[in-house]
Order: sequence, then C-alpha cells, then structure tokens
Amino acid sequence: MQPYIIYMGELPEAKTSVEDKHHSLLMAAIGDEEIARQAKIYSYGKSFNGFAARLLPHEVQKLSDEDVVMSVFANKKRKLHTTRSWDFLGMPETSGSRNSKVESDIIIGILDTGIYVNAPSFDDKGFGPAPAKWKGKCVKGANFTGCNNKVIGAKYFNLENAPTGSVTPADDIGHGTHTSSIAAGVAVKGASFYGIAKGTARGGASSARIAMYKVCSENGCSDMDLLAGFDEAIADGVDLISVSLGAPSKDFFSDPIAIGSFHAMKRGILTSCSGGNYGPTEYTIENVAPWIMTVAASSIDRKFQTEFKLGNGASYDGLSINTFSPKKQMYPLISGTLAANTSHQSHLNASACDYGSLSQHKVKGRVVYCEGYLSQDDTIKQLGGVGLVASGDSLADVAFVVSMPRTTVSNKDGEKIDHYINSTKYPRAVISKTRTAKMNAPFIAAFSSRGPQLIALNILKPDLAAPGLDILAAYSKLPPVTEDPLDKRHATFNILSGTSMACPHAVAAAAYVKSFHPNWSPAAIKSALMTTAMPMKIKDEFAELSSGSGQINPVKAVHPGLVYDITMRSYISFLCKEGYDGTTIALLAGGKKKFNCSSFRPAHGTDGLNYPSMHLQLTDTSASISAVFYRTVTNVGSAKSLYKAKVTAPEGVSIQVVPDTLKFDKLHENRSFKVVVKGGRVKKGTHIMSGSLEWSDSRHRVKSPILIFTTDQPIMV
Repeated sequence: MQPYIIYMGELPEAKTSVEDKHHSLLMAAIGDEEIARQAKIYSYGKSFNGFAARLLPHEVQKLSDEDVVMSVFANKKRKLHTTRSWDFLGMPETSGSRNSKVESDIIIGILDTGIYVNAPSFDDKGFGPAPAKWKGKCVKGANFTGCNNKVIGAKYFNLENAPTGSVTPADDIGHGTHTSSIAAGVAVKGASFYGIAKGTARGGASSARIAMYKVCSENGCSDMDLLAGFDEAIADGVDLISVSLGAPSKDFFSDPIAIGSFHAMKRGILTSCSGGNYGPTEYTIENVAPWIMTVAASSIDRKFQTEFKLGNGASYDGLSINTFSPKKQMYPLISGTLAANTSHQSHLNASACDYGSLSQHKVKGRVVYCEGYLSQDDTIKQLGGVGLVASGDSLADVAFVVSMPRTTVSNKDGEKIDHYINSTKYPRAVISKTRTAKMNAPFIAAFSSRGPQLIALNILKPDLAAPGLDILAAYSKLPPVTEDPLDKRHATFNILSGTSMACPHAVAAAAYVKSFHPNWSPAAIKSALMTTAMPMKIKDEFAELSSGSGQINPVKAVHPGLVYDITMRSYISFLCKEGYDGTTIALLAGGKKKFNCSSFRPAHGTDGLNYPSMHLQLTDTSASISAVFYRTVTNVGSAKSLYKAKVTAPEGVSIQVVPDTLKFDKLHENRSFKVVVKGGRVKKGTHIMSGSLEWSDSRHRVKSPILIFTTDQPIMV
C-alpha cells in the first residue's frame, strides 16, 4: 500500500463534514470500516476538498470511478529549486515611494523548509500586531520558541511520519529562511557572508508579514504535505503564496501545486513559483499552470571571482564563494593525474580526482588541480590537501559556497594550468579569498529551466524572470553553510543560487504592486509585472523560452496603463477548450447546478485565454504559421487615453493587430482586439521566431512577447 491523494475539487456549499464523506468513500472502496479508518492519512477541507490515504491498486481504481472524485494520484516527492538584487531592480528602500502602511497588512505565505525566526532579517521592531484578517497559528517545536510581529505564523507538516529529525517549523536546511528574507526581510545594514558581498540586505516587501508552512525536509517535499500547506495558507488569510520547489509537469489536476494555486486564485491569492533548475535544456520548465506566476532566474550586475595564481605569475579568475584567506603566499601544486594512486582501480579517473583514485602521500599539503566539475572537495580534504582548482564549462555562471579553498576555471584555463604543472619542476599556486566584480546584466542563468511547456502548449512559460544568481540573504544558524557535514561554519547570511531565489523576488514585486492596488485580481497583478518587464540585455538562443516577458521592474509595474485580466469564468472556458469534461469542471467550480462546457462562452483563438504573452507551438513542421489571439485590456492608467499598437515581427511572418488603436474614455473600461499571425512553412533548422506587440499612449508602454516555436520531435508528457 502506498499513499495517494484523492482530489475532489471545490468544498461543498452545504456545511456538511467533508471528513464523513471522505470516510464513506474510503469505506466503499475498501469494504472494511476499521481498515478504512486506518488507511486515511489526512482530510483537506479548509480551502478545497480531498483527502490522502494508503491504498491498494484496485482501491485506487474504485475511487477514480466515483463521480465526486476529480483525480487520484500517487504521493510523490518534489525538489527545492535551490543584497544587491533590489537596488539593481530599481526598487526603493526608503518609504517615500512605498505604501508601507498598506504593505504591512500584506501577508506572504511561504511553503518551504521552515524558518529561523532569530535571524536579524526577521526583527519585528516597529511592527504592530498581526493584521486583523489573520486566522493562522504559530506552532512551537524544537529550536522554535514562537513567532513575532514580523513572522506571524508557522506550521509544519509531516503526514507520512517520515524520519526527518525534529518535527518543528524551525529551518534545519536554510532554504526557507533564505527565500523568506528575499521576499520580506527587514533591512540589515552591514550584512555579508564572511565579509563577501557586504552591504544592506533587505527583502522586496520589507514591511509585509511572513507566514511559514514547512512542507519540506532533507528528504524533499511530499505532495501530501504541499497540499496541506496550501489548504491551511488559503484559510489562514495570506495575500500571496511563494513556492520555491517543483517536479516535472503533469496534468493540472494531478499536480498539487497547480491544484493549490487554483484554489488560491479563486480566493484572490496570487501564487509565485520557481520554474526549475534543469536548464539550459528545452522543455524543462515546471509549475506551468496559467494561474501560476512562473519565474526564471536572472543575474544581477555583480559576480563573485576567486583568483587562482600560479608560481610563474599567471593568474586566472575562477568561480566560487571562498571565504578562506590563504595563510602562505604560495603552496605546492599537483594535478590529479600526477597524484594518482598507482594501485587504484582502472575504472576510476584520477585526472578528475575520483574518490579512491589519489594517493594521500602525493596530495597532503598541496593544492590539487582536477579536471571536470564534480564534488571533489571531500576527497581532497580527507587526503590532507589544502586547496582545489577544478575546470569545467557546464556551470559557467554560478558560484557555489565551498567548504575548503577552491575555485573553478574554464576548460581553456585548466589546460594552461595543467601545462604549467607538467613543465615546471616545483609548481606552486595560491587560491585567494573571493571578491566581487561588476558584470553586464541581466541574462538568464544557465541552470534556469527553459520552455516550451508540455501541458497547455500555447501558453508561454516561464512568465518572467527575477534575480536568482548568487543572492545574499538570511540563513538559518542550525545547519552548516554548505552541505558538507564536516563544515563547522554557521552564519546568519548565505549566498545561494536557483529559481528558488527568483521566485520570492517576484512575489515581493507582486506584494509591492498589491500595496498600491489592493483590489487587483491575481491575473491583473501578474499582467502588470509581465507587460512592464525589461527585456534581457543579454539574450540567449532560447529567447523568451528562457525569460518569458523579461526581468521584473516593480516600480514600473505599479503604473502599467493597461492590464490583461482573467476571470474565473475565463479559466473555466480555457479548461473546457483544453479538453476537461463538464463533470470535472463542475467539481472544480463548486455549487449545486449541473455543469456543461457548452453553457459557457467558448474560449476563442489559438490559446483560449486572455494571457499577457502570446505563444504558438507548431508540432507539424510542414504546416504554415497561422494563429489568432483574442485579447481584452482594462484601462488602469489615465481616464481619457488613446493607445496605438506597435508590432515587431520576425522575418517571413506577418502580425496584424485589429483594431490597431484603442480609445478609452474612463478608468476600468475594457477594449478588445485580435492579433493575427500568419506565415509560410518554417525554414528547416528554425525553431524559435520572436516578435512583440506594444501598446503605447506615450506615458505607458504595455509590451507582450509573441513567440513561435516549432519542433519535429514528438512531444512526450
């Protein structure tokens, strides 16, 4: 028997006990009252309807056949997507251009690894009591004595009773503390990681409150716990939800993040999710439901460099976050090849410093050069080495915190270092402490997952990008600063990379917009962030499949001019177009009346949704390019205004906007238009064709990417 989630859609209108209904369904499937009682793990009934239970295959089938059940899916594990950033985004620290009073009533719910409340970033000095709407709790536990007026709620979930150490909201990994402080940490002057990246560390919505829902442990994040976190967060009264974790995309209603965020959206709560760290390969983007804000990871204009200097005076700038200052001017240097243990097994690669391939006698007291980017630190440390230089181009833009003096250079520089070692009688080298340097930005990090998506083919994902490369933010003092169990360093700040770090940047930007427009829908806030985003300064071959609409520009997003809003009815029409049947959608929508897709206005056009970006995936390369996008914009700028369309079309493609001018006489007025995209057959070898539509009234520029992607590969879901 294994755990399954039985999802039943919206809560029933009648105030009946969902637990009783869950038990009777289980009883019918299992046929024994006592076994049914023992099989049930948890009932979801605060914000949506469903339960978790241990089932046999035939019981899964019986429950799947029930009319009141939308989906039954196995409980799986999901993975975490693991100071300068707000200045780089032009986000003000001072309250002059902030709406701090409203912002302090905004509650950001974070589903993560827990939180270290004693971090300076969560100091509640100057904060009043929790907002009156807050219905949540603060659960105490090991290393967690309670919340404060900044971190107003904390709960933990371990529905599998997995052996995860202490059961507590405390963060024994560090990830949840880091993401929480990026979103809403207070300003901490003089923050640094052992003197590296010194400055003021602050969250984007520094006046907002934080509620932590611990759904992850060192074993990952279980679907059951994730759904329980959503169920509680929505009912507790959070305004926004941040989820920095995921798994490969699957059908929306067999995906706990898509389910939870859908019910959040129904109640006016926007969910921001990380897009995944499986780039730069196509089709790797995660968390792709259209009601989710899916975030890619971009760079800021700062990088970390660790100099590696040879005895002949040559020096190379490598990538790492190395807190160790050298105690000598130079150390003896050797390569893994020359340090090989002659009796090592033939399948081990000494040049890459494989575990078991090196001689302690040759490594002790030396800096070692290893080919390839692997976790060689433990090997070199155990053998008494004093430093490590690795070579590799696969992660050419991300610096990791290292547990011994170490840096990574390019393969080209690695060859020069190897040549020096082999041509010098007494080769020597030294690794310096890491320093910061300026660089051109933004660009999308190589690790950030790329589109297109595999579920709703004509919805472009990711939606937008936010800083996720080398981000300094708060950390828990419970774990060491690296995953090395022998690392004795503990710190209140750490530098991490991942779309995990990008996601809370985007949720903070959404909180900033919401503080000026408290009544805007989740779709309107997301639209404002997308249409005002800055295009990437440095573009890669995947174009908007990497970045979506571009890098967030929170200050501009407060005044977007026009927004593409999406109502619940529009999402229902979209789901009908995507092939979901009336029974399924009836459970999703709730209410007593019978549901029929034909009673809803059909979703028109290529994508069937009023989305702020436009996307066509062509899986038949012999077909001509042909798409129509129907859109409606709402005026949130100047009461009387005239917007004109400006189109940029890729070569060989015509993009026509009808009408190409939109006249508004008052605020909140809607105007509709269509975008007709036509072209011949795509040239062989062309996969991505990128265009755009921009509406402008001279004060506002409302920009949407138009992306055509073609593939001759069969799409596997």
